[in-house]
Amino acid sequence: MKIVDLLQKQGINLNFNPNTKEQCINELVDLMDKTGNLKDKEEYKKAILAREELSTTGIGEGIAIPHGKTSAVKKASLAAAISKNGVDYDSLDGEPAHLFFMIAVPDNSDNLHLEVLARLSTILMDEKFRTSLINCSDTDQFLKLIDKKEIEKFPEEVKGDIEMSDKGYKVLAVTACPTGIAHTYMAAESLESKGKEMGISIKVETNGSGGAKNVLTKEEIKNADCIIIAADKNVEMARFDGKRVIKTKVSDGIHKATELIEKATSGKAPIYHHEGGSDSSSSDMEGEGIGRQIYKHLMNGVSHMLPFVVGGGILIALAFLFDTYDATNPSNFGMNTPLAAFLKTVGGTAFGFMLPVLAGYIAMSIADRPGLAVGFVGGAIAKAGITYAACFDSKIPVVSGGFLAALFAGFAAGYIVLGLKKVCKVLPDSLEGLKPTLIYPLVGTLLIGVVMVIVNPFFGAIFTGLTNGLNSMGGTSKVLLGIVVAGMMAIDMGGPFNKVSYVFGTAALTASLASGNESGFLIMAAVMAGGMVPPLAIALCTTFFGNRFTENERKSGITNYVMGLSFITEGAIPFAAADPLRVIPSCIIGSATAGAISMIFNCTLMAPHGGIFVVPVIGNPFGYLAAIAIGSIVGMVMLAVLKKPLKK
Repeated sequence: MKIVDLLQKQGINLNFNPNTKEQCINELVDLMDKTGNLKDKEEYKKAILAREELSTTGIGEGIAIPHGKTSAVKKASLAAAISKNGVDYDSLDGEPAHLFFMIAVPDNSDNLHLEVLARLSTILMDEKFRTSLINCSDTDQFLKLIDKKEIEKFPEEVKGDIEMSDKGYKVLAVTACPTGIAHTYMAAESLESKGKEMGISIKVETNGSGGAKNVLTKEEIKNADCIIIAADKNVEMARFDGKRVIKTKVSDGIHKATELIEKATSGKAPIYHHEGGSDSSSSDMEGEGIGRQIYKHLMNGVSHMLPFVVGGGILIALAFLFDTYDATNPSNFGMNTPLAAFLKTVGGTAFGFMLPVLAGYIAMSIADRPGLAVGFVGGAIAKAGITYAACFDSKIPVVSGGFLAALFAGFAAGYIVLGLKKVCKVLPDSLEGLKPTLIYPLVGTLLIGVVMVIVNPFFGAIFTGLTNGLNSMGGTSKVLLGIVVAGMMAIDMGGPFNKVSYVFGTAALTASLASGNESGFLIMAAVMAGGMVPPLAIALCTTFFGNRFTENERKSGITNYVMGLSFITEGAIPFAAADPLRVIPSCIIGSATAGAISMIFNCTLMAPHGGIFVVPVIGNPFGYLAAIAIGSIVGMVMLAVLKKPLKK
């Protein structure tokens, strides 16, 4: 819907001269009524005033865009006015308003008023254009100026539709992050919003924790000019063969949406050629470094592993909660009562899949579907700690290589299968069907078995050394460890540092569940405390120091209470992205404080997730709650000191 299509000459006043905001609104409503698009002028005015009570629509730079969505409106329309002298409209920057656009939309128009707002905001960003409108004295010229600016800003638009062209979407996108909770949807929202602002029709598929949503169709892919893949894990790529594709990080989808869309519409994006299986791509991102590739493969394994860790870990923790402790047989703790035995058995079964799933999906990320089975086997051998000697004598003790061995198994399996693919290229085409069904699983499983039984003793020794080191930690070293792992949770709030810390915590938790020592429980407690503090610190700051935040930020701050208490660190990302130099250091200090206090109070956690909801299974729960509260308050105070009150 174009701006000029919503404007009528009788709804435009180029000699607007009210003295107050109230008078301004009254005259604009009268102007809107002259268009004939209102059923009830007074009801429409009530909707305008109700919106103004929430916050002023004087957005600054001399612009005011009051708007109302109500059944008192017949059809969408605009009224416009120019005040040469300016009106005190309580604008955000405190300056007088000269340009007025009043929006009226019926209540069955979905989000049309938001589209019009975004459209007006886009064209009015140009100071020269605003000046030309203010100095305009002819209604026809006023409309021509707006029409010209719209064509300049939205050159690709098909009249009457800024969402989708006749041939489909010009740009498609896929967003995905390892956990599929926050970054996935934030990147999608950013790309969609920027697409609307730029007049580019765009559709975004989200690969979130609940599966793929808004899935791209074959017809849409066929007609699209370019596809943007903003993902930190592999997504289905075979469908994009022969299309122009931009592959980048999910964070770029959030922070560099404009650049990505401009590149997608420039015709300069590289053409993608798919190789390998049908489900995911082993092709590397254009210009992607080795470190970035390794991180993406690792996160693919971690994202698939987490459901097993969370589900199984919490069930095991509940088994301890509902069990009775037998001092004569402490090793049987969690299995003494029927309910506890059931919960621990089911939880242990789920938890047992953690390392094979991690290795399997790392291998699949590297080598597509043929790598999955080989990676699973490698992960299972790593978990069991099987060695050559143990194969011949079951009495020989084995030591699991744990998390590190499973990581190695995943990467080894993936590259073994990639090597097999290259070797098998020399085989005749008649044997093509045997490769995925016989050659890859048979030879791959054999080779990963050979490799793992050789390296397992090495990883077993490392795992044993780490466990002994953690158990021998004194008070000072434990506190330092708590500061480090908790502080890392707040560095990027869902990014690589956050994930490394969380994975370290779950690995330590796994080791403690297997051995019975509490060092891993201490680490896991510090990790979760560090992850809960950033959203809570921001929520507290928006509540007690609200003059440092905009109205929308204060509203978002309320949801951060829920996010923080649920251990969803990503709730702090919008605030960190908007003001990183103040928000991130405050959150790191707050999280580190919580981690240190958690260690000082010897708080333990037997569940890998859950936030406030797993407090019953936390050792020293009051000390733990105190650690989180103190860390959140420290983060809040530091943020309040760094951020200055906003000007009205």
